[in-house]
Amino acid sequence: MAKVLLVLYPDPKTGYPPEYARDGLPQIDHYPNGQTLPTPEGLGFTPGELVGSMSGELGLRKYLEDAGHTLVVTSDKDGPDSVFERELPDADVVISQPFWPAYLTPERLEKAQNLKIAITAGIGSDHVNLAKAIEKGITVAEVTYSNSIGVAEHTVMQVLTLVRNYLPAYETVLDGGWDIADNVARAYDLEGMDVGVFAAGRIGRAVLERLAPFDVRLHYTDRARLPHDVEERLGLTFHESIDEMLPLVDVLTVHAPLTDETRGLFDDARLATMRRGAYIVNPARGAIADRDAIVRALDSGQLAGYAGDVWDIQPAPADHPWRTMPHHGMTPHVSGSSLPSQYRYAAGTREILEAFFAGRPIRKEYLIVEGGAYAGTGATSYAKPASS
Repeated sequence: MAKVLLVLYPDPKTGYPPEYARDGLPQIDHYPNGQTLPTPEGLGFTPGELVGSMSGELGLRKYLEDAGHTLVVTSDKDGPDSVFERELPDADVVISQPFWPAYLTPERLEKAQNLKIAITAGIGSDHVNLAKAIEKGITVAEVTYSNSIGVAEHTVMQVLTLVRNYLPAYETVLDGGWDIADNVARAYDLEGMDVGVFAAGRIGRAVLERLAPFDVRLHYTDRARLPHDVEERLGLTFHESIDEMLPLVDVLTVHAPLTDETRGLFDDARLATMRRGAYIVNPARGAIADRDAIVRALDSGQLAGYAGDVWDIQPAPADHPWRTMPHHGMTPHVSGSSLPSQYRYAAGTREILEAFFAGRPIRKEYLIVEGGAYAGTGATSYAKPASS
């Protein structure tokens, strides 16, 4: 029997919800690319419940314990004296979410002598040291597409929030004021702007689809070019590199995975190539941007705004400079953890576990690393191109 170590964010400060704002969830049965939703043999919860926090347990406890497995759930994940650190050495399975990641460093993976599989309940497995997982033959899996549309929606919301200068106007209402000139002096229309998307995978493409009706000029760059009919329908301009695209856009949205090539990519030099007063929305990974370079660009006016909900590290410390830098629209990492997203990534986590315990193949699209090599989605998202 297996020991499953599950790391989740804490319950709401007001307590686990006795009721919810809406009854049930909208029903969908497939994603835009035709991929079906997770198909576990059971759920262990009612869709629409808060299963991503401690009390929700992703609905896994009864399923695991009925099968004879041990489930340890904690939110205490950082530092040598954390519950996670103490429970890791004999864990067979580790599960965590990108919003509250259990960082599996090379040192921790070396310590985890029993670990066979690390599962991301959501999308993005860069909190796992993939090179070390490959070396040790540990499987890494995530629930591909489970929250992609939620992140795309959040991205569009933050683009509009920055360009329209929404947050200061909202604060004016809370403060009892009516200061129109103060707010509109930094407010623009998105219409007619050049918008660039860095990485047009599931999330990036969904952002392109949703921004097209705003009558903007859309640009993108990606390892793989989109089909010609998609480019034509959306009016896309393709660029061979991010450096080619940056000087040509007013708004940039970032959807690339965190890799050696993308870490710290948006530094002082690259930000200086952008149009003065450009905006960046980064819902991908905080470390893709140079933390202090972003602050400097906002202070100088090179950037008119920066938003996103990803930080380096997470949770971000109270003194993180992005909390207090000017003209930002940052949120904690919530974009992919809406209640519908939670339903899908919890169901996908259970589907992965069912396959793993039964010795069946895990869906190819869920795989990042398997058998000592990149596999499935990992082979296209994380592995270096063959030419590099």
